[in-house]
Amino acid sequence: MTSHPQQPQPLALYGPDFAADPHGHYRTLREHGPLAPVRIAPGIEAMLVTDYQAAVDLLRDTHTFSKDPRAWQATVPADSPVLPVLGHRPTALFSDGAEHARYRDAINDTLALIEPHILRAQVAGVAQQLIAEFAATGSGDLIAQYARLLPLHVFVTWFGVDPADGDRIVDGIGGMMNSAQGAAAAYADLVDVVTRLVADRRARPRRDLTSYFLAHPARLDNDETVRQITLLMSAGHDPETNLIGNATLHMLTDERYAGSLHGGAMTAHEAINEVLWQDPPIANLAAHYPRHDTEFHGVRLRAGQLVLVSFGAANTQSGPATSDTGVRSGGSAHLAWSAGPHRCPAKQPALLIAMTAIEQLTSQLCDAELTVPVSELLWRPGPFHRALVHLPVRFTPLDTLVSVGPDREPARRPEVPIGS
Repeated sequence: MTSHPQQPQPLALYGPDFAADPHGHYRTLREHGPLAPVRIAPGIEAMLVTDYQAAVDLLRDTHTFSKDPRAWQATVPADSPVLPVLGHRPTALFSDGAEHARYRDAINDTLALIEPHILRAQVAGVAQQLIAEFAATGSGDLIAQYARLLPLHVFVTWFGVDPADGDRIVDGIGGMMNSAQGAAAAYADLVDVVTRLVADRRARPRRDLTSYFLAHPARLDNDETVRQITLLMSAGHDPETNLIGNATLHMLTDERYAGSLHGGAMTAHEAINEVLWQDPPIANLAAHYPRHDTEFHGVRLRAGQLVLVSFGAANTQSGPATSDTGVRSGGSAHLAWSAGPHRCPAKQPALLIAMTAIEQLTSQLCDAELTVPVSELLWRPGPFHRALVHLPVRFTPLDTLVSVGPDREPARRPEVPIGS
């Protein structure tokens, strides 16, 4: 008969202590085995997978685990701050089988319309505009003035969002990911913006991704379209901001990058890859629910129990060694993009955006340095992300006309073939 050790008390992952030292928490959790109990909000508990192999097994096991949270959700207070992230919606993230395939096909086909060369040119143009707004001052906050704004411009362009609604999108996504008071209101405001956008495009299609979603053979209704778009925005904007910010911080503070901040694509690639291993922008998520009472890697789980994957813990627990050149071998094996049928569908555009953003930043602000010690940087609390509050830097002031170029045209809106 299998012996089951007494389960430890859940460890809180939503306060400032966790935000300041997530890896210390992961080490504590690993002492209790491949899965350990955590608390992700007051009164909300989950089992967190911290072991790499257990994480891979979970992400690929569609027979034992479901992505549908409704049985678990029925046990959670309706005003819980984690429901904007974990609560059921008709999207690819919360569905299985044929329903998941239908939503996933619509997402994959729509994202396939993003031409890499157009996206790269757009990101470069936006990056130059944003840098020009603070380059002459010799200082800036690379989160508030750059990393948070750049992905927003991508969404505004490709989905056809009214630029006037940009702040509402950023506040909505950021508020729901913080999983704190006001999370539900933040998510509701994001949904309102996208609902109005979808209704307008249903009546007056244009050449943008919103219109293509509506014209897709999956025949999504308005609410399904709203939910897929809000899923892409919430899974894209905040993590993209965090990836740009975390990778830039890595380059500013790791001595192996000293003197090579202007090193270009390969340096940016290395920094991004190392951050995806060490501090992935989505640290803990991939919610799964056992279809029945089961034992998984020696741990008993109840039907409908919330099980999360810690990408941050699993990566650092089983990541390959760093070589003498500073490049990890087997760099594609990290779990920052998840794995299995729910693997992130936007990996390539997300990497391209981050790479281009960092290349533009480091090529222009090549002598940038932090204005505060690393220990004084603040991290946003919340169980799901690894996200800087700010990234203050100083650098040699730039002539913005030289930085941007007097005859550069603004990034153009891409032409998306509707209904192709």
